[in-house]
Amino acid sequence: MDPVVVIAIITVIIAIAIWMLATCLCIVPQGSTWVIERLGRYATTWEAGLHLKTPLLERVVRKISMKEQVADFEPQSVITKDNVTMNVDSVVYFQVIDPKALTYGVERPIAAIENLCATTLRNIIGSMTLDETLVGRETINAETIKVLDEATNKWGIDITRVEVQNITPPLSIQEAMEKQMKAEREKRAVILAAEGEKQSAITRAEGEKESAILRADAIREERIRTAQGEAEAIAAVAQAQARAIEMINQAQPTKEYLQIRSMEAAEKMADGQATKIVVPSSLQDVAGIATLFKETTR
Repeated sequence: MDPVVVIAIITVIIAIAIWMLATCLCIVPQGSTWVIERLGRYATTWEAGLHLKTPLLERVVRKISMKEQVADFEPQSVITKDNVTMNVDSVVYFQVIDPKALTYGVERPIAAIENLCATTLRNIIGSMTLDETLVGRETINAETIKVLDEATNKWGIDITRVEVQNITPPLSIQEAMEKQMKAEREKRAVILAAEGEKQSAITRAEGEKESAILRADAIREERIRTAQGEAEAIAAVAQAQARAIEMINQAQPTKEYLQIRSMEAAEKMADGQATKIVVPSSLQDVAGIATLFKETTR
């Protein structure tokens, strides 16, 4: 055989061997798994790393990401219990936990999850009123993830989270809701203003009450002190008069002294409004008048 032909054949064989070796060496990246079939049947699942595939007998059926994934679905039309049609936009977070079940359990997993999610949302929201739907997102999320997780476990998928992003009611319902919210805000503003005026009136009345009480206490205290002062003054005058009379009695004044005091008393009486003064002819009578005058002036 011609050496050139032999060299050519050897070269071809080496090239084929290199090509087969290159195609049989497989590197699975981190976070991924490959499902391998041998002669049309499931053989094994390759994890991350270097693997050697048997040529012509084995093939890679599916390359699957083991990372958590998110599927944002188009808004779905749903009808509430009180016959209000609205659009609901949902997002589903999921993760593959069994590559073999995913490969042979469902043909189009994302489409299957989307349809199942839409059906579940229709069933859940269909049993709720509009108001319950708008305030019950947590309830909707919890019920949806429960149903989806139960259904997708056999597909090798774990539903980690479901979020209802937007709930869009019809335009007429939105306008009515805005009017209702505006009326509620105005109502709260009126109530707060009324409460403020009430509190202000109460505070003002309490201040006036306390001020009146303080004024009354001050007037009463002033009157009590004035009365006490007048009583003390009267008592002092009376005590002084009594002491003077006592001192005169103890001194045993003479008849002449009493006559002089009688004359002084008569002089004082003349200084008043009296226009006539009757003087007895007897000095003894004058002394008697002075004594009587002294007793009446006590």
